[in-house]
Amino acid sequence: MSNQKRTTLALAAALAGSIVVAGAPAAHAEVVDVNYQCVTPIGPKGAVSPIDIKGVRSGDGYKLTMSFQKGVSSSPVELGKGAMNPSAVIELGGAEQGKVQVTGPANSEAIPANTPIKISDLSGTYTPKKSGKVTFTAGVLTIKALGTTTTCTPTNSPGPSLELDVQGAGGSSGGGSADDGSTGGASTGGSTGGASGGGELPRTGPLDSAAALGTLGGTVLLTGAVGVLWLTRRGQRSAG
Repeated sequence: MSNQKRTTLALAAALAGSIVVAGAPAAHAEVVDVNYQCVTPIGPKGAVSPIDIKGVRSGDGYKLTMSFQKGVSSSPVELGKGAMNPSAVIELGGAEQGKVQVTGPANSEAIPANTPIKISDLSGTYTPKKSGKVTFTAGVLTIKALGTTTTCTPTNSPGPSLELDVQGAGGSSGGGSADDGSTGGASTGGSTGGASGGGELPRTGPLDSAAALGTLGGTVLLTGAVGVLWLTRRGQRSAG
């Protein structure tokens, strides 16, 4: 193999290693069981549903999607197509305090009487104002149907379903309440469309590993560059 080919291969390997390793997003996600106790027009009801929250980078913020893996509450009468409209709040913690409102479409199919109400995916937009690790935890769920309102509150102090290492618009760090003490720097939105821009999907595992991997990626790149220089000089000496 010629020295030129060796140099090209070494450089390609160094660049590929740094891109793959350093590209790991700083995120941690897990499915959390939430014990909802609901106040309904006909009395209290309760159910436990595993909750999954995903965050995908979209412009200057993140599109959040909250998914319910089991039905919550029920209705004594059938709910026809489009009769039920869900919404919820996601509680922010860590570097930023506040809430993000998430909403979803009405039920696409009729829900039989006395059966668990399956909640569609709820989505909203979070735009960070502070920098650091922010947690996202399932909050109060609201179900509106047939002119009535059912409020379901988590009672088991669930842990966060998602944690992101974010960069605020101002680049500041630390905790504190967001403006008005309610939005947490989040612009609410009910759009369920796909997020634009590059995606930053949650990955399970310690958050600190992302920083370590980024450092390793830089080391790989530096080592590869040194190897390229050594091969080039060796080729020049051999040619001489």
